[in-house]
Amino acid sequence: MAFENPSRERIKEILKAAGTVAVVGLSDKPDRVSHMVAEAMQKKGYRIIPVNPTVEGTILGETCYASLSDIPEPVDIVNVFRRSEQTVPVAEEAVKIKAKVLWLQLGIYNEEAASIAEAGGLEVIMDRCIKVEDSILLPGGK
Repeated sequence: MAFENPSRERIKEILKAAGTVAVVGLSDKPDRVSHMVAEAMQKKGYRIIPVNPTVEGTILGETCYASLSDIPEPVDIVNVFRRSEQTVPVAEEAVKIKAKVLWLQLGIYNEEAASIAEAGGLEVIMDRCIKVEDSILLPGGK
């Protein structure tokens, strides 16, 4: 059976309930899409946790971690800015840390990663921009 994203109403509920968003592949370069999206989400009230093994220190004022497993607190959404073929290990790690949602950004789609996450109890959203969805569904904020 082909993958289908949750309904818009369910995505709205997911965003409303989310506090912590781990952003895998978050760049420390302000001109990168991952940085712009994460910064916009941070300004809307979400706690952004950067995940990038090539960056030491902080991004957007938050400690950057090398992997999801290194994050010392619960994560609601794992938001992924990685190529589609690199998302399976991210899905496996998202299950391991007991995240609630695996969200693959616009242009990122991997059925195997979705199956792994769903089998581990996560909801999955693929090929959608979290910032765009938040702007449409929660224009006034959470």
